[in-house]
Amino acid sequence: MAISISLAQIDVKLGQEQANLMAVTDLIKEASRRGSQLILLPELWPTGYDLEHASSYTTPVDQGLFADIAELARQYRIDIIGSQLSLISSGQYGNTAVYYNRDGENLGVYHKIHLFGLMEEDQYLTGGDAISIVDTDWGKVGLTICYDLRFPELFRAYAFSGVKAVVIVAEWPKPRLNHWRTLLRARAIENQIFIIACNRVGTTGSTNFFGHSCIIAPDGEAIIEAGEQSGLYTAEIDLEQIDAIRTHMPVFSDRRPDAYSHVTQPLKT
Repeated sequence: MAISISLAQIDVKLGQEQANLMAVTDLIKEASRRGSQLILLPELWPTGYDLEHASSYTTPVDQGLFADIAELARQYRIDIIGSQLSLISSGQYGNTAVYYNRDGENLGVYHKIHLFGLMEEDQYLTGGDAISIVDTDWGKVGLTICYDLRFPELFRAYAFSGVKAVVIVAEWPKPRLNHWRTLLRARAIENQIFIIACNRVGTTGSTNFFGHSCIIAPDGEAIIEAGEQSGLYTAEIDLEQIDAIRTHMPVFSDRRPDAYSHVTQPLKT
């Protein structure tokens, strides 16, 4: 089964919700015209990391810009995922990804589990405490956000749950391009799944973002990888590749959890 996917690599304007909404609307419309079934938007696409003003942006996931994206999904008949600041409860805000299908229905909500201290997320946001698996028309999809990429246990949990792909929406900055490219490939190879990642470009304050949004096949090969320019990047994935790779290299059946599953905490040195 082949799926067409678009990555909306944009320069997120700090705190400028309407300008960012206009930018993603244009790309959603173009992705629909190209026949894509799914489009990814970057992490915190409406606001960027304007976390100190989170209270002025956040809404529940059925209101505000969340509702606008749901309507765009319905209007242009395309699945959409990206993350926004959300109101979890009184005084608690999350970095939250919602997967909308082509009917504008909310298929799954994911609150970023691993908060990134270097961007002060831990000072302003409340971390999630559960994975999120979306049942799409083409298979199960796992949801992650940016810093989550550094935690292989999360991706293994998704793989064990039968996902075909894990999506990553990100604001991954320079100078850590090598980390980004290496970890994306590692997560794909070790779990034999597709990794679909959308990263922003541009500059906020002294922080520069390099883009390189990409789709990685289960064998670690890049199906598409963008550069550092804004744009819409589209490619097709073939889900049958997963079974072919797992048959050729049966990593999961060769596991030895009896030897190491008891290790749940970092080893003391």
